[in-house]
Amino acid sequence: MTVTGVIQAGGRSTRMGGAPKALMDVGGRRIIDRVVEVVGSVTDDLLLVTNAPELYADLGLPMVGDAFPDGGSLGGIYTGLRAARGEAIFTVACDMPFLSADLGRWLVGRAAEADVVIPETGGQLETLHACYDKRCLPAMEERLRAGRLKITGFFPDVRVLVIPEAEVARHGDPALVFMNVNTPDELARARALGAGAAAGGRGA
Repeated sequence: MTVTGVIQAGGRSTRMGGAPKALMDVGGRRIIDRVVEVVGSVTDDLLLVTNAPELYADLGLPMVGDAFPDGGSLGGIYTGLRAARGEAIFTVACDMPFLSADLGRWLVGRAAEADVVIPETGGQLETLHACYDKRCLPAMEERLRAGRLKITGFFPDVRVLVIPEAEVARHGDPALVFMNVNTPDELARARALGAGAAAGGRGA
């Protein structure tokens, strides 16, 4: 199965004061560069969903604007899935600085097992760290056109494989892997973690 990596960069960063969170520095690198490196290493090709392509032109990646501008995260997933070259996508948010290549590779390797392959942690489904097959497109589009934007709303219409947290944890620390940087406080914490990891690497 061919799987396209889709990075979601369509948010408005309102809780970050409007500054593009993906371009923030963590551990000496922009978050987007960290995301591109990991997702690019586990998928067949990459695609960026964004309504501000000028911000990411230096990445040299194919980009596509939201098919449903007011469709929220569901619209972003739909857009990436529809535009993807692959039969399925592994999609992540652009503000996840500590993605695990091991977990991503393992998840992508299971993409053919269901229409949605999604990790669970803390009782929550990680909808923006999951694999979606193109078979999901009709159910997604139906809900988008009806203005029903909850990502999991279409799950009853497709085959979903939920990966339990205990299984996820064998491939990466869920608290780090699924960490998002949405606020200045979260950015400060990510920078502290990134600095600690860099210092550990230098000392090794």
